[in-house]
Amino acid sequence: MNKTAAALAVAAGLCLPAWGQPQALDLQSSVKIDFAPDTPVTLVQADLGQSRATARGGAMVIDLRMSLTLKNSSPRRVRGVTMLVAAQEVTPGGRASVAVPSLDVAPGATFPVRIDLRLLRPLGNGGGPLVNVGLDGVLFHDLSFYGPNRLESRRALMVWEAEAARDRKYFQEVLRARGREELQKVVLASLERQAARPRMDVEVVRGPAAGEAGESVMRFAFLDLPSAPVVPIDGTARVRGHEASSPRIEIRNRSQQAVRYYEIGWLVRDENGISYWAASIPGASRELAPGATAEASPSSRLRFLKGDRPVTIHSMTGFVSQVEFADGAVWVPERRVQELNPLLRVVAPSAEEQRLTDLYRRRGLQALVDELNKF
Repeated sequence: MNKTAAALAVAAGLCLPAWGQPQALDLQSSVKIDFAPDTPVTLVQADLGQSRATARGGAMVIDLRMSLTLKNSSPRRVRGVTMLVAAQEVTPGGRASVAVPSLDVAPGATFPVRIDLRLLRPLGNGGGPLVNVGLDGVLFHDLSFYGPNRLESRRALMVWEAEAARDRKYFQEVLRARGREELQKVVLASLERQAARPRMDVEVVRGPAAGEAGESVMRFAFLDLPSAPVVPIDGTARVRGHEASSPRIEIRNRSQQAVRYYEIGWLVRDENGISYWAASIPGASRELAPGATAEASPSSRLRFLKGDRPVTIHSMTGFVSQVEFADGAVWVPERRVQELNPLLRVVAPSAEEQRLTDLYRRRGLQALVDELNKF
């Protein structure tokens, strides 16, 4: 296999019967895995597993169940990878991504990437492979980055790496200052918290985003995060029962650096006083100078459910969940701040905390200690 370009497709398409019977995909005619010549990770093996394509109306539904084995062909350790997977660039549902954070892949080592996606592609879209798979970005241990970054992979991987360093350091400090027994207590508490974290389903609702009968304007409360580079000033959303639309958050950049991007975490509390993670509100479509203000106001409409039961919105809380500066550096909330407010109980743990606690659950305390001592 060519190490600089893995092209596993021919120009033939996949013929689907008119009645929509699912058809298996194959690497020779259905999928093209294409890495640039200078890519720092290369393809070792690909397996389509139970991947299927089904004709439905005027579209093709592609259920991709793919396993890749990649090799770190660079001289640096890989910390995260994002894959771009596309059946059609412009059709809604035609493009997606798969990110693998919290890696520590040495030069020459291999690692798995699992792709479980459903994609849509118009029927009669011409010949060629049904699905194209490629790299959107690779983050290394020195925070250097490779890739086209079409999906803003660098920012996401940088945030995940900052969260990983924060939470790994927390476990390391517990181990070094208080010993193995205390580390075990902290890990068990994390596992218990993960299992007990309140969860609800969030649906994106099509249709008018504001002005419907029965709606009222509800204000956000904001968590105080003293080190956050941006601070929320005011915020509202239109609420009707278990639906919320048109969130609006005004923020100010109180740092001494220009801000390129930020996100506001959105929590909702029901009538029983239980808080749930609702969504992230993105902001900063333009660079925000020190002292400047801006408003994040996506035209979204969300419906909150727990199973079949509506989650009635009693109150809402916002907090700064991430910030990217103009120089590419990122900020995430500190661990101690999370412990002083509801964040640890409501927000999903970082990928690194999940990885470390799962390592303890599967292999025991000594395996966790050995892993922490690697860093």
